[in-house]
Amino acid sequence: MLTKAQSFWLIILLGVTFSAPVHAQTTDIAVVVNEKNPITNLRSSELRQIFAGEKHSWAGNVPIRLFIRDRGTPERNAVLKLLRMTESGYKEYWTAQVFRGENQAEPFVLPSNGMQKEAIVTYPGAVAFVSSQDIKAGMKVVAVDGHKPGEAGYSFH
Repeated sequence: MLTKAQSFWLIILLGVTFSAPVHAQTTDIAVVVNEKNPITNLRSSELRQIFAGEKHSWAGNVPIRLFIRDRGTPERNAVLKLLRMTESGYKEYWTAQVFRGENQAEPFVLPSNGMQKEAIVTYPGAVAFVSSQDIKAGMKVVAVDGHKPGEAGYSFH
């Protein structure tokens, strides 16, 4: 018969020895806009222009407001992938944009999905990359090159 202490250590040992490996689950990253935005599809090239700060307004002259997540998040990595930039290259790019007067400021960096949801709902011209698991009321998912998250051919995983 095992003592309580021996049973405890046996359970710990068995749990460590036989536990299944944990795999990171990949989730598509959606491009979302305010639900009142009439846009339903963007070409990758258009999306790149938007997140590079080269396009400043939607149809109807509604100013585009870029919202991005903080460094190291899957959403931020999707932006870097789209722009084909490293984190340091992204920072240098936006510093130069502001210095030359081509943009007034860098995109707004939001630390949480909740804040991103509030920004998308609040600003009619808002656009962001959001984990498809975090899409909420008030956000509209935009197709990229005719594909939405979860569909074959979608670019942002």
